[in-house]
Amino acid sequence: MPKNAAQPVVRPPAELNGVIFRKLLPLLIGAYVISFLDRTNIGIAKEQLQVDLGISATAYGIGAGLFFITYSLAEIPSNLVLHRVGARFWITRIMIIWGLVSAGMAFVQGEWSFYIMRMLLGAAEAGLFPGVMYYLTQWFTRADRAKANGLFLLGVSAANILGPPLGGLLLGLGGLGGMHGWQWMFLVEGLPACLLAFVVWKKLPDRPEQARFLTAAEAEDLQRRIAAEDEAGAEASGTHSMRQVWRDPQILLVVAVYLTQQIAVYALSYFLPSIIGTYGELSSVQIGLLTSVPWIFAGLGAFLVPRLATDGLRSRRLVTTTMVGVCVGFALGAVSGPVVGLIGFCLGAFSFFAMQPIIFTFPASRLSGATLAGGIAFVNTIGLFGGFLGPYVMGAMEDLTGSELSGLWFVVGVCVVGTVLSLFLRHGDERP
Repeated sequence: MPKNAAQPVVRPPAELNGVIFRKLLPLLIGAYVISFLDRTNIGIAKEQLQVDLGISATAYGIGAGLFFITYSLAEIPSNLVLHRVGARFWITRIMIIWGLVSAGMAFVQGEWSFYIMRMLLGAAEAGLFPGVMYYLTQWFTRADRAKANGLFLLGVSAANILGPPLGGLLLGLGGLGGMHGWQWMFLVEGLPACLLAFVVWKKLPDRPEQARFLTAAEAEDLQRRIAAEDEAGAEASGTHSMRQVWRDPQILLVVAVYLTQQIAVYALSYFLPSIIGTYGELSSVQIGLLTSVPWIFAGLGAFLVPRLATDGLRSRRLVTTTMVGVCVGFALGAVSGPVVGLIGFCLGAFSFFAMQPIIFTFPASRLSGATLAGGIAFVNTIGLFGGFLGPYVMGAMEDLTGSELSGLWFVVGVCVVGTVLSLFLRHGDERP
């Protein structure tokens, strides 16, 4: 019904949520599929990059991780700008620039150009994930945010399911047009971001009152319910400014737990192909297909578990349980053969993507307005230093020991710490 209808119409919350999910999530998931594909596709090209560019495993790990330094540093400013100018314009801008830089990775010449392009890619993509996390708080109440976050994170799983086989096929184009296979991979996988950006510009509404799929009464009712929750949580927590965010013990606790989880995510993202390569004589396509398997389970975790996190107590228990799953899964991957090891990585992937959508409900339950935008970016900024630390330690340990598996024990150790810390998480209006 159009917004200027004579009688206000407000559909039941469950029906309304279904409409919003269908209208917003496919487009956002598509953007994140391309985003994660473009930041992690160097994993499948690791061996060729080392041969063609003459870089060591440590240098590869540094280059993989440098993305997260510039990405992290730009996140808080990016989210504060998004809060002011709206998601439609800002996400479009992000996608065009990162698509061009990602395609430009095809022209790196050695270690230093590899480092520089990875840093530029991090700066270009900064703000997409925390921007969407903040954007979704403007469309869903607390009971539905973890589910929405989980559906968005299906983009990561889809990228890691589709990316390795696609990358393996593109690597096979080596020699065509006088270019290496990894050059074709960067070109082919980078440019779709620019194309999808124009769809985002045309289809993504900034706020509920701009959405053609909601009536005026529905938009007003939704915003009222969300505002009431946000104000109650912020009032109970007493955190109302960015300076207070940096001193809020619960926000710092979220940061610490998220940091350990991100170390696990990116250790697996960047080094799983080379670990699977130790399982036997496998082609690039076979390695790509096996690399996809744990990410199928990651998608299941993101889809099935977060919808259960409807309040603070359930959210905390689910975060702790899934962190235990990460520890057990990576330990199995470190000590077992190909079959049980791959099962362990499947358990780890299921667990850390079941956990990630839930962890962002904790700052969202304590903050509101620009402080919420900046606070979510702050959590992601510090957490993503794990995206540097995980690949760096994995690469350094491989060079030191000669084993691709040795760095997994570092991941297990930090995730044990994260598991213990998760026991103390609280939503904004939840008593200790």
